[in-house]
Amino acid sequence: MDAVQTEHAHAGRRGDTRARIQQVALELFAEQGYERTALREIAERLGVTKAALYYHFKSKADIVRSFTEDYFARIDALVDWGREQPPGAGTAQELLSRYITIVMESGEVFRFLERNQATIHGTEDGKHRFTQFRPRLKALMEIITGPDAPPRARIRAAAAIFAVSTSCMFFLKDSPEAELDAILPVPPSQEELREIVLEFATDLTSDVVPGRLPVS
Repeated sequence: MDAVQTEHAHAGRRGDTRARIQQVALELFAEQGYERTALREIAERLGVTKAALYYHFKSKADIVRSFTEDYFARIDALVDWGREQPPGAGTAQELLSRYITIVMESGEVFRFLERNQATIHGTEDGKHRFTQFRPRLKALMEIITGPDAPPRARIRAAAAIFAVSTSCMFFLKDSPEAELDAILPVPPSQEELREIVLEFATDLTSDVVPGRLPVS
């Protein structure tokens, strides 16, 4: 194995360890609460030393910050992809589809942030999380509508994005807060939920996408 392959292998292992730490931290935060979970307990469940944990994260706040950073990194990659595509209905629908995937795969993190709003919002990172999302929301909207769209088009695109986030987080079957059996006779599978959410998000943007005629 040459030096480049060795470095890639090491980077892959570091990434795997980092992801394992995040997952175990989420489990313990859910079981015990953020405030009552110590870094030592995360290390013990992982079966590593506290020093090994420190190599990746110096504090619980660092772990929480990594959730937000990873989510925004995925959004940034989606924006970069969207800007390289030709404007039109196909790009808008694929953008929404990829955004749904990001939100659904981030459901556990979102539920943790929701349950711990008082604690997380008190941190500097928590205070600025929504501020950090604003330019990304603007970028996603402009990929859907074009950069010179009127307010109506922008608001409909934003509504589609917010509807995706809210619906995915609330109607996922593994969300304990949802109690879906009290709302829906048969809660949807993840694939059914994806199809429904993509359908109404596409409907919301159906007459604001460049090159597409308004629906009569």
